[in-house]
Amino acid sequence: MIKKTMRTIYITLILLTFFNGTGISKIWLVSPDGEYKFCSEVSNLVSDNDTIEINSGVYENDKQVTWTKNNLLIRGVDKSKSWENNFLEKIANKPILRAGSIIANDNSNGKGIFVIRGNNTTVENIEFQNAKVQSRNGAGIRQEGSKLIVRHCVFNGNEMGILQGGSIQNCSILVEFCKFTNCGSPENPGFQHNIYINHIDTLIFRFNYTHDAIAEGHEFKSRANNNFILYNRISNFNSVDSRNIDLPNGGTAVIVGNIIEQGENSANSNIIGFGLEGLVNPGPHNLWISSNTIVNKKSKGSFVNIASIDTLFMKNNICVGAKTRGFIIGTPAFLDTSNNIINDNIDYPLFANVNGNDYHLTEESPANDSGIDLEYLIKGIGLIPQFVYKDTADFEARFRDDKIDIGAYEYVSTNSAKEDTESEEAIFSIKISSKDDLIYFSFDSEIKLINLGIFDILGNQVFSNSYPMNDLMNTIDLSSLNLKSGIYFAIFSSNSFTKCKKLLLLR
Repeated sequence: MIKKTMRTIYITLILLTFFNGTGISKIWLVSPDGEYKFCSEVSNLVSDNDTIEINSGVYENDKQVTWTKNNLLIRGVDKSKSWENNFLEKIANKPILRAGSIIANDNSNGKGIFVIRGNNTTVENIEFQNAKVQSRNGAGIRQEGSKLIVRHCVFNGNEMGILQGGSIQNCSILVEFCKFTNCGSPENPGFQHNIYINHIDTLIFRFNYTHDAIAEGHEFKSRANNNFILYNRISNFNSVDSRNIDLPNGGTAVIVGNIIEQGENSANSNIIGFGLEGLVNPGPHNLWISSNTIVNKKSKGSFVNIASIDTLFMKNNICVGAKTRGFIIGTPAFLDTSNNIINDNIDYPLFANVNGNDYHLTEESPANDSGIDLEYLIKGIGLIPQFVYKDTADFEARFRDDKIDIGAYEYVSTNSAKEDTESEEAIFSIKISSKDDLIYFSFDSEIKLINLGIFDILGNQVFSNSYPMNDLMNTIDLSSLNLKSGIYFAIFSSNSFTKCKKLLLLR
């Protein structure tokens, strides 16, 4: 077998959608030793466009906090770190909001830790724990407004991790880089889940780790019209959960690049369900599943259970383990399940370590170079995988040579990956200075031209230029671009490479 030594970094603007992009009016700090010691002390003081920063620490037994203003940014910070390190990457020491008896015994409110009623809210770098209420729907975040972004958050031991209540057709929700674990309610089994989204327009769920829902809950459930489930780990190891993915009302669903595992204790032996509670979402009802690794560790089960939908398109997936009820239950109007690896033997694909739940491919795997290119674009989302999930709740670019592999991972030898990275760094090395708006770089003498594009967080290109390379040219000055403070993405390319760097501008 030919080892893969060539890497292509796919640059996609899917990473840049749904940011609220609003200006900051005022910053409110919540801190264990500050003026405001709990979020409930500032929730009635904030105005539209404000930022609420929650310093690292444990905030236990606060009241339910209801956010009613629009365009809020609510984020955890670590004041012992620099500003730039806090907001370019996820912070390690997230503030923990741990619900207690006040929320549990609150009959008048009784929804969870955060209830968000304003529009265009962003929540970052916070851990939500132990939300339990009288109705058994206690959520880390209860979303009741329109448009929400949640990133780099943890939801642990709540009755619901994120719960979107009601029907809001103009609502879009983006959840990325988050971890969900052990959500559910033994007092009301089967009705609480790690994440549960009701009737909204669009949900994008990417680069997350959701696992071990308890009390027959799902790791993921959504009634949204459009669901894009991309590059996540959706797993059950030990708990008594239900389906890994439940999409009960149809619509459009795209499931790409996920690692999906059903454990031995799961109460529902079906892994993915679609349209099983009525096709009430706007049609056509189409389910697109590509480049996933799906493993059933139960002794019985099925992989996909569907209603009488319009389309089931399923290619380039590894689906291994028992299928005693059949690989697919249901008959769509159009069915294409060619070019998958389907086998009752979990060891058949020659994974790196099945017992350790490591489903990377080994060199001799039959999945290597066995995929086919899928030139489909489903409402802006492609079926060719561009990334791979990376533990924990992260991603990296997917390596490729001339032929795609089947499953969520692409085989790359350790030595090849190392050599390729070292070679790329030798060709073009970048250092960005946020303080003086300069990009410094060194380059191989064979590079004659560098193309630079700068994109804002919405994916809009704000700058584009080409630079001839010579001995005198090793900086690019951004100060004349009149860009506002914020996070941007700088994409550098030549005829031999493409690189993407996150850029933080301070004004």
